[in-house]
Order: sequence, then structure tokens, then C-alpha cells
Amino acid sequence: MTLYAVLVVLAAVVTAPTIAQDRPDALVLYRQGRFQDAVNVTLQELEENAANLDAYTVLGWSLLALNRLEDALDYGQRAMRVSRFDHRIVHILGETNYRLGNYVEALQFLQDYAALAPAGRQIDQVYYLMGEVFLRFEEYNHADIALTTAVHLNGDRAAWWSRLGLARERAGDDAGAGEAYRQALQRNPGHAEARAGLERTGQDS
Repeated sequence: MTLYAVLVVLAAVVTAPTIAQDRPDALVLYRQGRFQDAVNVTLQELEENAANLDAYTVLGWSLLALNRLEDALDYGQRAMRVSRFDHRIVHILGETNYRLGNYVEALQFLQDYAALAPAGRQIDQVYYLMGEVFLRFEEYNHADIALTTAVHLNGDRAAWWSRLGLARERAGDDAGAGEAYRQALQRNPGHAEARAGLERTGQDS
């Protein structure tokens, strides 16, 4: 090998890592709320490695934050071809399908997430979204179970308690609905839906 060829090889070895090191961290950008910048970085990362599940994850989160739902669905489906069992991707597809109104598909992904990551970071939101899907399907007992689990995992959300109240109200459990509505009002005394629910169920006395 000539001296020139050796120098070319050495330059490539040194330059490639330097480019990667100079690139901003996509996760840091996402946490800073710089979602489009995070998208740009993760797309570059995927050009270099189309099987990079970390890049797909931050890309999906960023696209959801930007409300680019069709893009989030597209890249989530690509990521599933790399791994069907990465719970982060499963969650992205569950939330994306929910927000797109694809409730049957959403429920499947949300249930898959609960099975894959029962202690995952998104598990409270996953059960909340499952509850919302069951409400839309008029499966009120299932909605009660899912939303009860959601508020057990994260009891601070007044809106979640109110939706639990609605599920119980529609299932005919006025007393249980009243308790959930009161829990909502304890967290947010101005929550109009919970106040109206108490009045409808006669539990406001």
C-alpha cells in the first residue's frame, strides 16, 4: 500500500468518529423541546444505521410532539421491522394510532406494551389510553378496570379520575362514579366535568 493510500485510510478512521461526536445528542434536544432538531439528528443517525432503535425511539417521540402523526406511524412501522418487541416503539405506535383514531390497532399496541413493560415509564398513560379506547367501544367495565389502574399508578391527574367517574356512571355504578368525581375535584376543584358528573349521578350532596 502506498503512503497516500495509508493516509487516506487513517483520515477516514479519524474523521468518522469525529463527525458523530460533533453531532448534537438527539435525546438532549428532545428533552430541551427542540423537537425538529431532534428529528433532523435521528434521521441522520438512521441513514448511517437503519437498525438504530434508539434513533427510531427519539424520532417517534419528537414526531408525536410535533403532531406529525402519519410520519410517526410510518417510522414506527419501520422500527417494528427491526424489532417487534421494543416496548418504546410499541408505545409510540399505540399512542400514534390512538391519536389517529385507529382504536382497534391502538388497543393492541397498548396491551402489548403492558405485557412487555409492566413497570415501564409509560405504563400509567398506557392504561389511561386503554380506558379511553374502552369508553369509545362502550365497554364500560373494561374502561373502569383500565382507568382504575391508571389512577392507581398516577393519582395526580384530575382528568383521569373524571374519566373513571364517567366509566362507572355509564356502567350504572353511581356511587363509584361519585367517589371518582370527588377524587377529581380534590385535585382540581374547578374541574367542570367532574362537578357535572356529581350532579348527574346525584352524588353532590
